[in-house]
Amino acid sequence: MTSAVVVGGGPNGLAAAALLAVEGIEVTLLEAADEVGGGTRSWEGIVPGLLHDHCSAFHPMAVGSPAFARLRLSSYGLRWRQPDLDCAHVLDGGTAAALHTDVDATANGLGVDGPTWRRLFAGPAARYDTLAEDILGPLLRLPRHPLLLSRFGVPALAPAAGLARLFRTEAARALWSGVAAHAFTPLTRPLSSAIGLGILTAGHRHGWAVAEGGSRAIAQALAACLTQHGGRIETGVRVRHAADLPPADVTLFDLDPGQVAGILGDRLPARVARAYRGFRRGPGAYKVDFAVAGGVPWTAEAARRAGTVHVGGTSAEVVAAERDVARGRLPERPFVLVGQQYLADPGRSVGDTHPVWAYAHVPHGYAGDATAALIGQIERFAPGFRERIVGMRVTGPADFAGWNPNFAGGDIMTGAKDIRQLVFGPRAAGDPYATGIPGVYLCSAATPPGPGAHGMCGAHAARHALAYLQRAGRR
Repeated sequence: MTSAVVVGGGPNGLAAAALLAVEGIEVTLLEAADEVGGGTRSWEGIVPGLLHDHCSAFHPMAVGSPAFARLRLSSYGLRWRQPDLDCAHVLDGGTAAALHTDVDATANGLGVDGPTWRRLFAGPAARYDTLAEDILGPLLRLPRHPLLLSRFGVPALAPAAGLARLFRTEAARALWSGVAAHAFTPLTRPLSSAIGLGILTAGHRHGWAVAEGGSRAIAQALAACLTQHGGRIETGVRVRHAADLPPADVTLFDLDPGQVAGILGDRLPARVARAYRGFRRGPGAYKVDFAVAGGVPWTAEAARRAGTVHVGGTSAEVVAAERDVARGRLPERPFVLVGQQYLADPGRSVGDTHPVWAYAHVPHGYAGDATAALIGQIERFAPGFRERIVGMRVTGPADFAGWNPNFAGGDIMTGAKDIRQLVFGPRAAGDPYATGIPGVYLCSAATPPGPGAHGMCGAHAARHALAYLQRAGRR
């Protein structure tokens, strides 16, 4: 029987393994940790029964994932839950810009900037499920829908700070800049709009949903699909060398390129090995999970309803903070993302004590203590927050890397999203998934379309592996 080995059990490795198993391939997935999930793991702690997400929390690009639709994950228990309001960007003075799933509702709240918001997002959002066929894959290929992609792609080429100038009000500029900052890159760089546009377009189609029961429910559904189709999962198995790999017709790695270079060594073509070892990492995340009595006392009413709250002040402040991080400095007022997943999924709370998920953007490998700066930013827009904290747990960049080596230096994006790596992926080649070794593929978030719990990096690599098996006469 044709066989496959998948190394790494994050959402991309799980998706690749499940898609291969559905095609009748005998699949073994090897995961170094004690449980699968990678960035889609959850944990209970601080207060007994309180449920926190380790990393990935809101999933605008996962809800409509073609890979997940193909695997019918709802059949394996995955349920999406939507907050009343997708996102709020808080501003001084007790105001906030509100992001709704509905484009018109968002535009109506942005006053004179409403028409500009509609022009940017109404068309692409309405046709997102078609557009996704192009944007959720490699950029260097013939698009299936060139006219639709060009409408999306032209704004994506612009620096996010430049695109912000299309708006006249601070509310609209800040709302856009906060979403664009998800790219972990200076917002003055070309293509820094791409990830923000993708998130907003997907969100206006499918919403910023959470997985009921924690992000771990995504991994659990993928694992259930894999095992139902005959696949095997082995946890606690760390692959360090090529000799650790069991024989297989195809092998896929849900690892960052540097790890793959270390495992495969001189089996890799020299040019590929150089590219993988030179893969550039991005800034880090500094995360604090809180148990909060009564929730966060936001001054802005919209923030009290929003699943995600962006805490960064004005658009200019967000731009300055991301610039400082890229230069290796912790901003005095860092950009902070706050997750209130319990608003959509109340079962995560214990009584009136709620899990609040928050992280600040910090320099790669930052070894200092950013807790006070992070709390200070929240307190700025939610006076009295400190007094409501029942307990907390800090996850710094080194901690992220410790429980997921793909997140080296706290880089939860698995690589810098600069122009070269956004366009080419881990190396300048027509096929970003190929390693140069026949039948061996890279399927992590280092490959297109990049980070997110959508599984599409794994889906594309699995498709390439199946095509290889077909050519080799093994299917």
